[in-house]
Amino acid sequence: MEAGGWHLLEDRALLAQCDVQAHRASGPGGQHRNKAETAVRLVHLPSGVSVEGKDERSRTQNLRIALARLRRKLERRAYRPPPRRPTKPSRASKERRLDAKKREARKKALRRGHGE
Repeated sequence: MEAGGWHLLEDRALLAQCDVQAHRASGPGGQHRNKAETAVRLVHLPSGVSVEGKDERSRTQNLRIALARLRRKLERRAYRPPPRRPTKPSRASKERRLDAKKREARKKALRRGHGE
């Protein structure tokens, strides 16, 4: 698959491309969190993107969180802005702009007393 479409894969297919590591993470949760390896790190092997889920006390919830973060990261990396196309004002719009400038210049010249 091309580099731009990884975030569109379903969960199983995306997880198959990842190295899933469980580890202990510090933070709230006390003894349960300190003893159990509930934090999850996903390393997407094709792209090298790494994310962690360590917010909850459940490994399953952390895996879901990490997968969502991985999707967002891959989506941001896949974004390509649309090409910019130079535009050119039409002849009529140029003429209108110049006519307006001439009218303003005449008006100001009359105010200064240098009028025609």
